[in-house]
Amino acid sequence: HEYFHNWTGNRITCRDWFQLCLKEGLTVYRDQQFTGDMRSATVQRIADVRNLKARQFPEDAGPLAHPVRPDRYIEINNFYTATVYDKGAELVRMLALLVGEAAFRAGMDLYFERHDGDAATIEQFLACFAETSKRDLTQFTRWYQQSGTPELVCSYAHDPRKQTAELTVEQVLKPTPDQGRKLPLHLPLAVGLIGANGKDLAPSGLSNEMRADGVIEITARRQTFRFSGVAERPVPSILRGFSAPVTMTLNVSEEDLAFQMRHDRDLYNRWQAAQDYAGRLLVVATEAIRRGERPAKPTAFITALAGTVFDVKLEPAYRAQVLQLPGQGDVARLIGANIDPDAIYKATQWLSKAIGTALGAELETLYTTMLDKGRYSPDAKAAGRRALRNRAMAMLFARGGKADVARVTEHYEGARNATDEIQALAFLSVARGPIRTEAFKRFHDRWQDDHIVIDHWFALQAAAPHPSTLTAVRKLTGHKLFSLTNPNKVRALLMTFASANPVAFHRADGAGYAFMAERIREVDRINPQMASRLAGTFRSWKTMEAGRRAEAKRTLAALAKTKGLSRDVVEIVGKITD
Repeated sequence: HEYFHNWTGNRITCRDWFQLCLKEGLTVYRDQQFTGDMRSATVQRIADVRNLKARQFPEDAGPLAHPVRPDRYIEINNFYTATVYDKGAELVRMLALLVGEAAFRAGMDLYFERHDGDAATIEQFLACFAETSKRDLTQFTRWYQQSGTPELVCSYAHDPRKQTAELTVEQVLKPTPDQGRKLPLHLPLAVGLIGANGKDLAPSGLSNEMRADGVIEITARRQTFRFSGVAERPVPSILRGFSAPVTMTLNVSEEDLAFQMRHDRDLYNRWQAAQDYAGRLLVVATEAIRRGERPAKPTAFITALAGTVFDVKLEPAYRAQVLQLPGQGDVARLIGANIDPDAIYKATQWLSKAIGTALGAELETLYTTMLDKGRYSPDAKAAGRRALRNRAMAMLFARGGKADVARVTEHYEGARNATDEIQALAFLSVARGPIRTEAFKRFHDRWQDDHIVIDHWFALQAAAPHPSTLTAVRKLTGHKLFSLTNPNKVRALLMTFASANPVAFHRADGAGYAFMAERIREVDRINPQMASRLAGTFRSWKTMEAGRRAEAKRTLAALAKTKGLSRDVVEIVGKITD
């Protein structure tokens, strides 16, 4: 990222702080593309989208929503955000898809040539692509001006008598705290129709608005696209490659999702189908757990999952991504309101255990066959094998048997690289008793002199979903290797606790909130920018169930009354509580 800033940020910089995304979003896009070319484009795309949905989507959906190019600010440090960086990168990616590869490359060349040594603006950047593509990008600029994540509400129907398929897409642009009325956006929507044989259909007649590469350009609030010569009912594959940073609602069944999981040639959407199916199961399971009921067995999902996870024709790194289920934050976003983090955590554990139990023998074989016995290598192939081996171990560990715990302990003790050692310690962090205690002691004793590696020691303890985690984190703030004046240590311990451990941070008694508010006050006296980041972890408090919501409200009200708060924290707390 910093290397690519040589051009996009240094030789060409931004005219003013409002243009911050011109260097940050563009540079994130460039480093994402480079990493995808060097390793796996599909796996990199999945990782980028995971990050976007975990960090930026909640920002867009909450009180801190702001456009990629904000039009006002109190403290510019508060705008080094996921929206500026990650959503900013998505806008560049959409631009490349809209104008095409050749025009995009020509536009980048023109931008470098025309503005070398300049302080440029978004308008000047987009003008280069309008010139090379001969396209009007006026509507596209709204992406830089409007906050919030658009929702595409799609309806799909097949008429066997007329042999047609019809897709209707409606843009839903909900108000955000900073903006009320939204205008329709211009976005690329990559579409495919999968036939019964698992291959993409080639309709004899395409909608006039559909490009040869399967991209539909959405420009209106509501559009309908018709395809003729479609004799059999196809399964729709919409938003391939995550062609736009949107959420999507589509009327497909779980049977269709399972079919996609086995057959979609767009590997991103094949992964997304698994995420969508698992997400549905986890939402239902969470509701059942809250009612005191046991969720139904997810047999059909596990069967479809196995079809990809054990497909040796697919690269191990990709199969590892498929085996990684939606996280607690993903499920919370799907539920949207009245959230109970304890129930969500239990649901995620339930599904992992169900998979580990049903596919135990196959996962044990996978764990064994993915072991590299030769010298350690950081290359993409070896890293992918390690990732898949660790995911298999995770599902087996979720079963909770003595042999499963022993496997992780042996994995940890025999680790020959940081990936395996840290991953095994992460699993052991949720265990109880002397095994867990000894593992953390061993890691501390081995790495205490390496102040970068020891950050993992702090973070893994902060992320453990234990009732005792708050007490442990409080104690760790007094550890000799921890310091409030060191931003990396604050991120490792406090930021992890508040942003990656919903069970402990959102404790029903409000103790997690009170602890973090006190730390925010302390950090604010040292590093207001870091304190404002910590304050931002409260952004989802209004989505919690009533009891937690009341506790968070009381804590934030008291924090807001603190005398001498920096304007960094005042701005964030003000937006969160408004």
